[in-house]
Amino acid sequence: MTREDVFQKMKDILIEEFQLDKDDITPQAKLYHDLELDSIDAVDLLVKMKEYIPGKIDPEMFKKVVTVQDVVDILYPLVQKN
Repeated sequence: MTREDVFQKMKDILIEEFQLDKDDITPQAKLYHDLELDSIDAVDLLVKMKEYIPGKIDPEMFKKVVTVQDVVDILYPLVQKN
């Protein structure tokens, strides 16, 4: 799975589960400000992404996440372990 694939999976989840507009979901979009997600939404997003990620996800890795690209950058190496 490429970085673009990870981004697309996240985008699909954000559209389907959070009813966000596809045009608002860009790599530079800020999760809390631009997409208006809260911490519960962020956890839900990770739970949905878990399907594509083997093993456990350390929540500490996500404490400094601001943008969609930040999440992709953290998840991509985890997806490669699959």
